[in-house]
Amino acid sequence: MKKYKFISILLAGSLTFGACSDFLDTESPSEQTPEVIFENEGLARSALMGVYSMMTGTYVYGQKMSVNWQGVSDIELASGYQDDPSTAGADNGIANYFCNWYLENTKWEDIFKMAELASTAVEGIRGSSLLSESNTLKGYLGEALVLRSLAYFELVRRYGDIPYKEGTSNSDLSNVYMGKIDRDSIYGGIIRDMQEAVDYLPWMGASDYNCERVTKGFAKGLLARIALFAGGWSVRDGNQFTDDTNVEHYPNTEANPGMSEVNGYYIGRPKNWQEYYAIAEQQCAELIGDPENPHQLDPDYGDIWKTVCADQYNTYNENMFEVANGVGYSGDIGTLMGRAMDGNIGYGQRGFGGSYVSTNAYYFYSFSEADKRRDYACYWPTYKSDNADDTTGDNDWNVKVGKGNREVMNNDIMNVKLGKWSFWWTSDSYRSIASTATQRTPTGINWILMRYSDVLLMFAEAAYGQGKSPDAINEIAGISPRQALERVRERAFGAGSPEITNYDNDFFEAIVNERAWEFGGESIRKLDLVRWGLLDTKIEEMKRAMLYMMDGTKTVEIFDKTYQPSSFPTELYYAYDGNTEFIDWNSVNFYSQRNSNPDKSRYRRIDWFPKRYWDIDEDNPQTEDDAETLIENSGKVLACASGLRAEYDYNELIGTLRWSSQIQTWILQNIHQLGNGECNYRHLYPIYYEDVYKSDGYLSNSYGY
Repeated sequence: MKKYKFISILLAGSLTFGACSDFLDTESPSEQTPEVIFENEGLARSALMGVYSMMTGTYVYGQKMSVNWQGVSDIELASGYQDDPSTAGADNGIANYFCNWYLENTKWEDIFKMAELASTAVEGIRGSSLLSESNTLKGYLGEALVLRSLAYFELVRRYGDIPYKEGTSNSDLSNVYMGKIDRDSIYGGIIRDMQEAVDYLPWMGASDYNCERVTKGFAKGLLARIALFAGGWSVRDGNQFTDDTNVEHYPNTEANPGMSEVNGYYIGRPKNWQEYYAIAEQQCAELIGDPENPHQLDPDYGDIWKTVCADQYNTYNENMFEVANGVGYSGDIGTLMGRAMDGNIGYGQRGFGGSYVSTNAYYFYSFSEADKRRDYACYWPTYKSDNADDTTGDNDWNVKVGKGNREVMNNDIMNVKLGKWSFWWTSDSYRSIASTATQRTPTGINWILMRYSDVLLMFAEAAYGQGKSPDAINEIAGISPRQALERVRERAFGAGSPEITNYDNDFFEAIVNERAWEFGGESIRKLDLVRWGLLDTKIEEMKRAMLYMMDGTKTVEIFDKTYQPSSFPTELYYAYDGNTEFIDWNSVNFYSQRNSNPDKSRYRRIDWFPKRYWDIDEDNPQTEDDAETLIENSGKVLACASGLRAEYDYNELIGTLRWSSQIQTWILQNIHQLGNGECNYRHLYPIYYEDVYKSDGYLSNSYGY
């Protein structure tokens, strides 16, 4: 089914209120003023659609907030590992927390425009004489309130304390120039708006309300998400906001050097954080337990991604809200991250699945072998022109298969593509355009802003976070936190699987892990870790595990799993489907050793990372390149995300590695800076320099920017 795309709405025709008077200066009935627009349901709808259209912009969900701003977490790598992230380009600097206020890629202008346009709609609808009698306008008011709240929510969780006003800008600009408002006050304002909006909104399926419109279910889910962030941890500027009477400082009982207070900057959360968790639990419970709730988990996890790539609705309404991109017009989802396809092999010059966001072997091996989500989260091969050269000694396979386009396995554990977006699932209209395009073409793939599985996991987290038992039944929802978690796991493993109840004994840690497995690559993980106060900790856990995987002498801890060096195969053998084009993932021995090719006419072989990194003979010149790769990659891992802390000391960790002295030397020679020198837990973006200069002295940067 073809979706309705809001990009067709002309913003200028809806929300620009210009003068259009005749020569006698009498009022023209066609004048596009708020009084005219919001006294007509059709014009009010057009104005509202103009707000939606802002969401597809490059600096909103068309690219930045969906792709580039995922940054580096423990499972996502924006632009991968860098030689020296402290001196890298704009996107890499953002990813590794080495932002500066001259990086244009952190501009907030378009997000503020979205908030301003939404405020115009809110005020116009509130002032309409039709509002009291029109359920349609009340629905529009609910949508406008949610869209404004969403814009400010994205601003505050990415930039921290920001300028904020609940109304529109005055024509005399008297309320345009303003300083930062503390984030706790902002969260309070947008939560009030969201609580009002929920009552106005219809469920998905009413009238023309689909997943591209704000509905009651999404509003309740978004309110829960906002409340969890409002009650969560973030870095704070104690120099500008000196009154922290109502703020709890991060206790740092684990003595994490990345969480200590430096130069007046500290990690904090409101002392009444449990009140926000109660809001989140209530909203999720009401949604889960409502008999009118139209949202379900799609029983096939892969169907979520195949349908959204194909520009189709999800049959089960799992996607609670999608940003409505348009083929050829907006959306870089898929071209900048997704399953890798080379260009110039018969499907266009550009290819598909860029490396703007990728993942690694750490994330792959965090999954249980039976988890159906794994191969959608992590995608190893590249679809390419394959000469089927006999490089493995498997002559039978080469003779049978021959040349052609197919998936060819890669073995770079530091660059694993995200598998949720594939060229083969895209719409015919996109493929037609891409086949003749000479540059990147907007895919039109919608950006999924929230799925129903998020509601189930937020419910589990919010209830447990208040000290409630995982097994306590919430009377409104009709389920317990544990049951909510296990609903998500049942979809992942299949009904009756023992894996459904096989997770970390620490229920909070189980939720942290489950959200990683469920939402990898969806621009959720980094911000989840931020609000939990775990961003630094989890990144450092990833670094240690990656180093040990390359070192080959240490036990490797990944999430709730423990791997010995012998747990990893030295060679992978894999077979194809009947057309010898796509890999049969059930055939691959990722978790077990195979001593020989089980069938040379069917299976192909590739050296896996232990053979690449562990079997290096220092006295053998033939392995010199492999040694250099190991040393360089170890240094890159340590430098990854190293703008997050003020400073780092890796001497003890490096000292445990086989190639310690060479790694230390490489770092000294190649890494300009480990640490930002100013602030710990620096996850927030700087204010772009032009916005500071144009603020008439009201704005300045914090956190050492």
